[in-house]
Amino acid sequence: MSDHCCPADGVNLSDEKNNKLKRMFWIVLVLNAAMFFVEFFYGLIAGSNALLADSLDMLGDAFVYGISLLVVTRSIQAKANASLIKGIVTLLLGLFVVGQSVYKIFVPSIPQGETITFIGILALVVNLGCFWLLTKYKNGDLNVQSAWICSRNDVLGNAGVIIAGVLVVYFGSMWPDIIIGLGISMVVLSSAIGIIKESVSQRRI
Repeated sequence: MSDHCCPADGVNLSDEKNNKLKRMFWIVLVLNAAMFFVEFFYGLIAGSNALLADSLDMLGDAFVYGISLLVVTRSIQAKANASLIKGIVTLLLGLFVVGQSVYKIFVPSIPQGETITFIGILALVVNLGCFWLLTKYKNGDLNVQSAWICSRNDVLGNAGVIIAGVLVVYFGSMWPDIIIGLGISMVVLSSAIGIIKESVSQRRI
């Protein structure tokens, strides 16, 4: 399996399984959309680049799951097209995060480490729930497998946010937040490249 949020070969699904997939995608979509607002709001309040970066990842995932709802019953070609859109959105979000990180370097301020840690833990719990839901359906479907890998990356990103919060509190420095924010952006950009490459490959089949 690829290390990115990338598609893999899929198969046609029964109507019953399609309905279950739709319910599952609705659940993870709502959870990610809600956490986007929570992380973005508290990222602004806490002055945290890591939280803002992770919130944009949540927003991208909500968009991903929305697209997935539209293509559950579609062909592999349609799913590849949807994954290509995911890749473009993810790439743009990653570039935005890099820009935010550079801005923080030139406009320094120490973020609220306690807030970063608490919201990071909340986001981790939500993403672990999404990861568990997606795991039950990830084998044999292009779009679900792509979403599952994204969710796995999100769990790693949440862990990074928590570490950033703890280090900010311990050292009283902005640098852990900036470094983790850049790290998340690198994961986002790497995922975007993987999605785009494999989606283009799938569209040629």
